[in-house]
Amino acid sequence: MNGLRAVVVCLVMACVTVMSPAAAVTPAWSALPVPAAAPPVTVSDLAARGPGEAWATGYEHAADGLRPMLYRWDGVAWSRDTTFPGAGEPGWLGTVQFVGEEVWIFHQHADEGEILRRSAGSWSTVPLPHTLWVYQDFAAVPGAAWVVGEDDTGLKVLHYDGSGWTAQSTPDGVHYLMGITARTADDAWAWADTSTGTTVLRWDGTKWRDANVPLPPDSNVHTIVLEPSGRVTAGGSRYTDGVARTYLLTWNGRAWRTTYPPLGDTYTEAMVRGPDGALWLPVRSDRAFQSKYARVDGPRTTFSYGPERTGGIDVKPRALARAGRSLLSFGTAEIYGSKPHLMSERLGG
Repeated sequence: MNGLRAVVVCLVMACVTVMSPAAAVTPAWSALPVPAAAPPVTVSDLAARGPGEAWATGYEHAADGLRPMLYRWDGVAWSRDTTFPGAGEPGWLGTVQFVGEEVWIFHQHADEGEILRRSAGSWSTVPLPHTLWVYQDFAAVPGAAWVVGEDDTGLKVLHYDGSGWTAQSTPDGVHYLMGITARTADDAWAWADTSTGTTVLRWDGTKWRDANVPLPPDSNVHTIVLEPSGRVTAGGSRYTDGVARTYLLTWNGRAWRTTYPPLGDTYTEAMVRGPDGALWLPVRSDRAFQSKYARVDGPRTTFSYGPERTGGIDVKPRALARAGRSLLSFGTAEIYGSKPHLMSERLGG
């Protein structure tokens, strides 16, 4: 009888270990020093090309307004880049992307928008055809780029084909584009606010169309992750009785599948596909002195924590990027008695 009870106890413990969402299955995160910026700071985006190059964007909140902020990772350390046009002027930096061998970054300064391009170690700019009231998002791939926002006439989708800009039209009933991403010049996706709710649009090289993505009822979209394999993953929130619940909607090449990982009401904008094949995203931490990350691999969700930060009262990863066989995180950390400052963490590598 004692032997049987021991077997049952072992089996129960094994099941708890397998099913616990908090089980750690990854190596530890480590802290990476980041040169100081004038706090408070806001992180916009992070992009990496292999383990030896990554760029993080954002802005400082200076006394005379916003100041653009750009950091580069060389595989060993973070350094601040102040060589780009307008680095010392009021403004901010948004989405950063790798386009072939170049780095492209959205830059707003003096109420005007432009694209910063870094090629062969030097910067140049691509000005927009006219000024928008609101610059919502930016996406770029070889042969094409898009800037979406609004002006006094309403929604604007500006398309760059390598030589010039044109304005693209969207289906009737689209009021606002909340975000855009692209896989190729003939395959771009956007999530929009329409007269019937949130809708996903797709550019096929000819026109924007409703992609007929079966979003959950009463939901929104935070991000769409496009992969070279053709897999598509949308992340957002569904509202039931006023309570938000995070969902993931995945296209596997044949059908869409909706899941509800145990993520609460996590904002999924920073979600990326990690080197291990799982989806990774930062989540609200239950430890004030540590960041927290979720790993979603099919039906299994696990969590890991960043390094402990003495005196930390709010550690917030804002962006994630795959850097070779590791993950990079960039965000802010608030230490008791001080304003939020920049922080970076790495998993693996």
